[in-house]
Amino acid sequence: MPLLARVQEELRKADKDDNVKALIVRINSPGGTITASDLIYREIVAFKARKKVPVVTVMMDVAASGGYYAALAGDTIIAMPTTVTGSIGVIMLTLNAQGLMEKIGVAPLAIKSADKKDAGSPFRQLTPEERAIFQSVIDQMYGRFVGLIVEHRKIPEARVREFADGRIYTAEQAKALGLVDSIGYMDDVVAAARKTAGLEEAKIVMYHRPREYRSNFYSATLATQGLETSLGSLAGLVGGTGPRFMYLWWP
Repeated sequence: MPLLARVQEELRKADKDDNVKALIVRINSPGGTITASDLIYREIVAFKARKKVPVVTVMMDVAASGGYYAALAGDTIIAMPTTVTGSIGVIMLTLNAQGLMEKIGVAPLAIKSADKKDAGSPFRQLTPEERAIFQSVIDQMYGRFVGLIVEHRKIPEARVREFADGRIYTAEQAKALGLVDSIGYMDDVVAAARKTAGLEEAKIVMYHRPREYRSNFYSATLATQGLETSLGSLAGLVGGTGPRFMYLWWP
């Protein structure tokens, strides 16, 4: 999880800097695995508990599903005017290659300790019971996502479940639903961070590794990690590594 390692590394550096009075977290991702999304969220929450400074999360091109999940860790969520967000939910990615295998005369054989051991295999159809098992896992993980929105955004659970049906939202739609606090550009984000920290003046500091170019707060905002996760998942499914559960917008 290179992105998680990077987030933790930069948060630790900010944690040790007594001059840091507020934190801005830029998010540009369609999401990824459930665990990666949750760990990034947890790292930001843990930073707030240790450092006692306000955190502003800003959503760039896309902050959907796991991207929005991570954004919930901020005290304030700001979207760009053209941000796409939402896609609140869980998806299990797998495939069924049984028909293809039959056409080429290949019959897979699974020797297993119990009948559910190969549930989700791409080489056969799911049974109704197996589908119900996977659905129960998805429902529980979805409930966790909904619970965090209820907790951080102060929206009644019934209302959250109404609009958290997997669809995406524009920045204006998200603001109307209460998913974000405001809409603006990076100058507005910096002003919001300065205001919540009670500062009249502040200097923007960006952490970077040696030989990594970051000239201003727009540097390095490409949505690569979520995309890599998506493509990696697709390759894994085709390769037959089995299903996985994702907080991911992947149309």
